[in-house]
Amino acid sequence: MAHEHADLHDPETDPLATYVLEPDDVRSLLARVVAGPAAATSTSHTPFTGAPIAAVPLTTPDDLPAAARRARAAQRTWAARPLRERTAVLGRVHDLLLERQSDVLDLLQIETGKARGHAWEEVGDVANVARHYAVRARRYLAPRREAGVLPLVSSARVLRHPVGVVAVVAPWNYPLTLGLGDVLPAVAAGNAVLLRADPRTALTLLWCHELLEDAGLPADVVQVVVGGPDVGMGLLEHVDHASFTGSTAAGRVFAARAGELGVPVVLELGGKNPMYVAEDVDVDVAAEGAVRACFGSAGQLCLSIERIYVHEAVRRDFTDAFVRRVRQLRVAPGLDYRSDMGSLASAAQLATVVEHVEDAVGLGATVLTGAEQRTDLGPWFYAPTVLTDVPEHARLAREETFGPVVALYPVASDDEAVAAMNDTEHGLFASIWTADTRRGARLAARVQAGAVVVNEGYAGAYGAVAAPLGGTKASGFGARHGREGLWATTSLQTVVVHRGAHGGRLPRTGHVYGLGHHVWPQVLTRWLELRRALRTP
Repeated sequence: MAHEHADLHDPETDPLATYVLEPDDVRSLLARVVAGPAAATSTSHTPFTGAPIAAVPLTTPDDLPAAARRARAAQRTWAARPLRERTAVLGRVHDLLLERQSDVLDLLQIETGKARGHAWEEVGDVANVARHYAVRARRYLAPRREAGVLPLVSSARVLRHPVGVVAVVAPWNYPLTLGLGDVLPAVAAGNAVLLRADPRTALTLLWCHELLEDAGLPADVVQVVVGGPDVGMGLLEHVDHASFTGSTAAGRVFAARAGELGVPVVLELGGKNPMYVAEDVDVDVAAEGAVRACFGSAGQLCLSIERIYVHEAVRRDFTDAFVRRVRQLRVAPGLDYRSDMGSLASAAQLATVVEHVEDAVGLGATVLTGAEQRTDLGPWFYAPTVLTDVPEHARLAREETFGPVVALYPVASDDEAVAAMNDTEHGLFASIWTADTRRGARLAARVQAGAVVVNEGYAGAYGAVAAPLGGTKASGFGARHGREGLWATTSLQTVVVHRGAHGGRLPRTGHVYGLGHHVWPQVLTRWLELRRALRTP
């Protein structure tokens, strides 16, 4: 999809080189947007150079009712298909995504500015999700049998039905993972999806729409709408469930509107994710892991580590090892694997990072490395940054920075570390490094976060796709991945069957099993007492 000459541009000789996409490819993708023929457009820009990419048509709230009607019609047919046919589509998505990864990697990098290795993490994650639900959806959706109140004559079956039409509001930072990755379980369950793409990364999700079509998904089961908050909020009026990934402030507004409309939602919101480095670690191993955890996608990842608490016994050694590795990171644009970190995604994101760092430094923080814009590389590049002595009242200490910036803090014990990690309104993710994995697991259970990984960063959480991944406190509720991610897009139905009520020899009294109202309380009282004595559930 990208021109062959757009591999890696040397910033010293060609600092403003334009990354170009084939016009026919772009036009073909843009034609997939749900929008009227005279739709307004928003011009997206590549973070590598600031050059324009495409004029993306914008969906309006007026476009949504027709899209929802098409989705409902398509969903009824799709849900009626055997589950094996639906999961077969997911299997083909897995295969095609890996086969065509070069194209979508180019798009991801051009639209987000992230390094190719970080872009590949999205490809690997979504392929893993597709494989998982292709294999496990049948087990997750299988009817569950339970005993009735009288096990010999009554039984219950718990069924899961698709809710109908699902809205997926995807953010700009991880469009593949947080867009297509959330679409797949909803589709496997038999739902249709209205997928809202941010204009900045719309091409990636439109490419995903093409991929789904090539994998055999029928028309209108998934439709892509493009826009800002008005479109995301507007979707709530036309769907039966919604998933939202974004800031805590925006998520609260979204959830409030969903509550008014009675639409259930799953929210993954902001975080201020901590890491603890215990005194028994190999500091080189922990430092290498911390670099991965802090600077993936230039820190523009919901699970990025922004606070590191280091035991005093290894503070100096860990700090030296960590800072040395951070300084060695290769920061550059380029559509290949030679860069360790790419650009911030926008001028607005750069401004937030600069404000947080300048505020902290102005209040007494010490810069160990970084803290500078890299305009020699591109308009929104920022050096990976490590700070210490950050005051508690600094913005960087409390607010999510969402950039390549991390603060180090000394602690004297496990208890102090856990207390500091929990001292935040957020509770999305945390990481603990210790040579004693049992100790790490015990500490993890005390941390107030939706996911805690011992001896790895965010990749450990995303890679465990059979386990739910979500936030606590101000970081949201509900989860993606695992059975919980699939179940969120289903509704429960309990069917209870009583047998023998129409037996030919029963007295025709009009009462169930021929027992009058005065007898039932006596029978059930004895039955409940017996079950209590036998400790049956």
